[in-house]
Amino acid sequence: MSEDELPDIRALRDGDALEAALRRIGALRYHIRHPFHRLLHGGKLRKGQVQAWALNRYLYQSRIPMKDAALIARCPDPALRREWLQRILDHDGTAEQEGGIERWLRLCEGLGLDRDYVRSEVGALPATRFAVEAYVRFVRERSLLEAVASSLTELFAPAIHEERIPGMLAGYPFVTDAMMGYFRKRLGQAPRDAGFALAYVKEHADTAEKREAVCRALLFKCDVLWAQLDALHHAYVLNGGIPPGAFVPEELRGTARAA
Repeated sequence: MSEDELPDIRALRDGDALEAALRRIGALRYHIRHPFHRLLHGGKLRKGQVQAWALNRYLYQSRIPMKDAALIARCPDPALRREWLQRILDHDGTAEQEGGIERWLRLCEGLGLDRDYVRSEVGALPATRFAVEAYVRFVRERSLLEAVASSLTELFAPAIHEERIPGMLAGYPFVTDAMMGYFRKRLGQAPRDAGFALAYVKEHADTAEKREAVCRALLFKCDVLWAQLDALHHAYVLNGGIPPGAFVPEELRGTARAA
């Protein structure tokens, strides 16, 4: 197998082979490798481009509790439901503690975006919307094993946060440490979530066919994340055209290139 080649996922012999394949998929397909993230983490984007990323990513963040609720609603195992409920609380928060969505909105506000505008979702790119809704639909409609497996991008999330926090703080004078609260919190939450999901799929993917399905679920989720960055890169970096109704950065208003 060459350096950039995916593993053969059609005949994985056991849980350890499955885990190795999943980690290989993440190493090759996780969106930390996307050109947009290389620019974002390297301090190479204009403020309006960073705003576009945060605004579009909010749409994804807002749907995470909804996809998790969809998984819980179809789960017959109370132990799994209890474990998965923590993910909803992490993002939605509780009466006593704010959640990830609120932290993301604070990031958007720190970037100069209006909270109500971000929450309205009207400025999101169409491709962002399609990718995010495809993810929710996948979790709702595919097997429970595949739904759990699609969350396994969390295995690789700490690496992207560890790169993003210092990269954005060093690269953008308009980014403050307080705005990085979402990512700092996920440094602890993501390994916990990923550890549970990985153990679950290794236990329940007890045939070669199920192990292949787990891998394909992770590939699908990597595609969902990659597609969102493709859309951002096309519209805001490569000047491919900002779709009608989508967010237009301040520096482009009056001269924005329509798609």
